[in-house]
Amino acid sequence: MRWACILFPQLALDAVLRTRADSDAPLVLLSGPTQRRVLQTMNSAARELGLRPGQSLTAAQAITNTFAMAEYEPAEIERWHQFLAAWAYRFSSHVSLHYPRAVLMEVQSSYSLFGPWPRFESLLRKELTELGFQHRIVVAPNAAAARALVNCHDGLAVDEAQLQKMLAQHPVDRLGLERSAAIAFSRMGIRNLEQILRLPRDSIARRFSKEVLMHIDTLLGARQLALACYAPPDYFDSRIELNFEVESHQALLFPLRRLTADLAAYLAGRDSGVQRFTLHMEHRDREDTLLPIGLLNTEREATMLFELVRGRLEQVQLPEPVLALRLIARDLPVFVPERRELFSERAHQSLPWEQLRERLRARLGDDAVTGLHIQADHRPERAWQTSNEIAQVASPTNQRLRPAWLLDEPVISEFAGSQILAGPERIESGWWDGGDIRRDYYLLRTQSGQLAWAYRPVGDSGPLMLHGWFA
Repeated sequence: MRWACILFPQLALDAVLRTRADSDAPLVLLSGPTQRRVLQTMNSAARELGLRPGQSLTAAQAITNTFAMAEYEPAEIERWHQFLAAWAYRFSSHVSLHYPRAVLMEVQSSYSLFGPWPRFESLLRKELTELGFQHRIVVAPNAAAARALVNCHDGLAVDEAQLQKMLAQHPVDRLGLERSAAIAFSRMGIRNLEQILRLPRDSIARRFSKEVLMHIDTLLGARQLALACYAPPDYFDSRIELNFEVESHQALLFPLRRLTADLAAYLAGRDSGVQRFTLHMEHRDREDTLLPIGLLNTEREATMLFELVRGRLEQVQLPEPVLALRLIARDLPVFVPERRELFSERAHQSLPWEQLRERLRARLGDDAVTGLHIQADHRPERAWQTSNEIAQVASPTNQRLRPAWLLDEPVISEFAGSQILAGPERIESGWWDGGDIRRDYYLLRTQSGQLAWAYRPVGDSGPLMLHGWFA
C-alpha cells in the first residue's frame, strides 16, 4: 500500500483568504479575550509589515494599521478539514482525518484510474490550488511515516527500501513524538531517529512511556496504525461571511463562485450530482432572502452551477445589504453522465443542449422552457402535453407519420393544385370523455413544396381543415 499525506500548513488562514478577492493583501487572524486580542497567525504580506504571531493587537497597530483582521475560529478549521476529506474521497475510498490539518489517503489502489503517482500528484495539486489551499504532499508505505516526512518534505515519494534511510535522518522534533519525549531526547544530545534506534530498546522503555516505542515501530512499518475511515455526509452546507455589507449583485459573484466550486468538488467526491439547492442571503435586520434553484437534470460542473445561480440572482431585488451567503444542497442523486459520441460533432464554443436549456430557464424563468411528453391518445391535439420535467420520451402509441408543427386550432385552407401523398387515415376516438372525433386525415404536398397534414370530418365533402405542417 501507498499512503499520501496532504498537510495544510495554514488551513485557518486559507479558509479566510479564499473568500477574499485580494488574497495578497495583509491579513491577520485574532484570538484571545476582548481585553487582550492576540495575533494568532497571518499571511506573508502581514509578516513583511513586521507582524508576528503572539503579538498583541495593540502592539501590531502601533507598527501599522494597513492590515485586515478576521477571527481565528477552531470550528471553521474543523469544517474545512471535513470538506477537504470529502474532496479527497473522490480519489480514494480510504480517507482518514487521523491527524489535525492533514488528510490521509491510500493512493496505490487508485493508480489504475488516475495514472502513476507523478500524474496523480499533479492532479491533486492542481485541484487544491484551484480550491485555494496551500499544501504539502508526501507518499510513504504507511500513513504514520507519510505524516512524519511531510513535516520536512514536499513532493517526496518513498518505498519500503528507502523508508528507513529517509526516517533515519529525520529530526527528533519532527517525528510526531510526544512533546516531552522529543525535548528529553534533545537534551540527551539525540538529534534524529537513527540515533534513537542505536539505543537499547529496554532502556528507552524504562525512561519513556510505551507510546514512544509504539510510535517508532509504527513509523518503520513494524506496527499497523488503526485509522478510522472517513464517510462523506449526505448533504452540503457551506457559508461565507462577507467582509462588508454588500448591496450589489456584482459584489456577490466572487463568494458565489467559491460556493459553487466547493459544491462541485464535494459532489465529485461523493460521485453525486445536484438537482435542487438553495442560496441563503443573510441580512442584519430581517430574515434571509432565499433563492431556490431547481434543475431538470442532475449537474455537478462548477462553471455550469455558477452560471445558473448568477442568472437567477440577477433577477432578485435585494431588500437589504447582504452580510453572508450560505448554500445548502440536500437533494444529491447519483450522477449519471450523459452518453455522448466519441467524436463530437458539436461546433466549437457551442453549448450542449442540457446546459443551454438550464441557462434559458435561469434567464427567462422556469416556465419559459418546457418538455414535451407523449400521451396514450390517438387524438392529435391530445397526444402530447407540456411539462417542467424532462424525461425519456416513450415511443408514441401511433407509429404513423405526424407533423412537428401542430396548429392550436385547425383552419380551413385552399389546397388547389396540391398532391395527395397518403390517406385517408381515419381517426375515431374520444367517445368516452365527450371529446369524440371522426376524421379522415391526408398527407398533402402543396404547390410550393410544403408538406401539410389536413383532414375533413367523416362523410363531409367540404374543404380540408389544415391541422399541421411537416418540417
